[in-house]
Amino acid sequence: PILSGIIAGQGDRLTTSRAFWLSLVYVLAMAETYTIAGVLAGLFGQNLQAVFQNPWILSIFVLIFILLALSMFGFYELQLPGRLQTRLAEASNRQQGGQLWGVAVMGFLSALIVGPCVAPPLMAALMVIGASGDAMLGGAALFAMSIGMGVPLIVFGVSAGKFVPRAGAWMEAVKAVFGVGLLALAIWLLERILPGAIIMLLWGVLAIGCAVYLGALERIEAGASGWKRLWKSLGVVLLVLGILELAGAAAGGDYWLRPLEGFRSMGGPLVERNHIEVRRIKSLDDLDRALASDSQGTMLDFYADWCVECKRMERNTFPEPGVSALMNQLQVLQADVTANDATDQALMKAFGIIGPPAILFFNRQGEEMRAYRLVGYFTPEEFSDHLQKVVSAR
Repeated sequence: PILSGIIAGQGDRLTTSRAFWLSLVYVLAMAETYTIAGVLAGLFGQNLQAVFQNPWILSIFVLIFILLALSMFGFYELQLPGRLQTRLAEASNRQQGGQLWGVAVMGFLSALIVGPCVAPPLMAALMVIGASGDAMLGGAALFAMSIGMGVPLIVFGVSAGKFVPRAGAWMEAVKAVFGVGLLALAIWLLERILPGAIIMLLWGVLAIGCAVYLGALERIEAGASGWKRLWKSLGVVLLVLGILELAGAAAGGDYWLRPLEGFRSMGGPLVERNHIEVRRIKSLDDLDRALASDSQGTMLDFYADWCVECKRMERNTFPEPGVSALMNQLQVLQADVTANDATDQALMKAFGIIGPPAILFFNRQGEEMRAYRLVGYFTPEEFSDHLQKVVSAR
C-alpha cells in the first residue's frame, strides 16, 4: 500500500520509467535499512525495529499515511494555501531528485516500523552474524534477502507505471482506491497500540465510508449502466460488513476478522473454546522459579503487542482444540517484551532471541530443548504436529 500510494500519487506525471525509479529507490532504501538494522541486531542482540514500536512514533507514521490518503482524495487543495502550493511546485521543479529522496525516506521508515517481527530467514541470518561476528557476510545476506523481498515491489511498480491511467476520471478512481489502502494500513499499524474493539470500530467506519462513496445509499436510476450497478452492489456488501464490525465491537468483540465472535461468546459452553492457563513472566529470575516448580515440561512464548505474527498465533493457532489440548499438557509461560526494556532485553539475550515471535520448550528437568525452538508464525496444523513431538520428547 505504501508503494502503491507513492506511484498513484504521481497522477498524470507517471510514466513506466518514473515508476521504475520510484520503486527501485524505495526498495534500495528498505534493503539498506534492513541490512544495517540486522547487522546491529546480530552483533549486539538488540532489535532496532522494536525501538520504533513506540506509540508516539507509530502515531506519527499513521498521521503520515492519513495525510497521504487525503492527498489521494484531493483534499490538499482545500487545506494548503495557493501561495504555498505554488512555492512547493516551484521547489519540486528546481530539484528533480527531491521526490526520490522522499521515496527513500518512506522506504527507510517502512523497514523500521512496518515489519518488526522476526521471521525464520531473518533469524537465520542474524544467528550467522552473532555466532561468527562476520558483519560483512551477514550484511550481504540480509541485503540479498531484502532485495529478494523488493523485486516483486519493483515489478509491481513498473506494471503500475505502464497500466495505471494517466488522467481523467479513471485516474481519480485509482487514486481513491490507493487512498483507502493507505487508510487501511494506518488502521493496521494502530492495531499494535489500540484495543481490539476500537480497531473494529475503525474498520467499520472505513467500510461504511467506502460504501457511501460507492453509492450504497443512493437510488439507481432506470437504465443505469452495469458498472454503476456493480459498484453499488460492492458498496452494499461493504455497508453490511461495516455494520457487522460496529455491532461486533458493541457486543464485546476484539478481532475485526471475526466480527461475530462477541455474539457467539454469549452462546454458552457449546461455543466456548478450550481454556489455556498461561503464566506470565518478566525476568530470568521469574523463569528460573517457574522451571523449578514444574514437572511436566514448559513452553515459553515471547510475545509483544507490536508483533503482528504473535497476535496471529494467539488468535488463529493457540485456540484450536487440538493445539490447546496439547498445550495444556505443558506449563505455558509468556514473556511479554512489549516494553523492550533492559529486563526484556536481558531475558531475550540469555537465549539468543532477537525479538518475537519465538517459542522455546524445556524438558522436565528445566533444560531447553533447542532442537524444538520455533521462530515465526505457524498454522494450527504445523504447531500441533510440533507440539506432539515436544510432548513425546520432554
